[in-house]
Amino acid sequence: MAKKSVIERENKRRLFNKKYISVRKFLKEKIKSSKTLEEKLFFNFQLQKLPNSSSSSKLHNRCLVTGRSRGYFRMFGLSRHVLRNMAHYGLLPGVTKSSW
Repeated sequence: MAKKSVIERENKRRLFNKKYISVRKFLKEKIKSSKTLEEKLFFNFQLQKLPNSSSSSKLHNRCLVTGRSRGYFRMFGLSRHVLRNMAHYGLLPGVTKSSW
């Protein structure tokens, strides 16, 4: 189980990302479409002023149950440990644990 502070930090990053995504997109388009170097530097400086937590590259996928960041399956939103247990007990429809 991940620490509550790590999970809350990730939730805060997701909120920042949602809040600033349109501003970031607008500034990146302005940087691409600007003709002069001064304009590019100005818009780049504006982009750097935004919080680092609002960047989409800072986000990590986390398990919904345990908060684990590694071994994450996107299709289920679970880590490999929880996925295996839930599949074993038949809690995931259409998923069976293979054994031979």
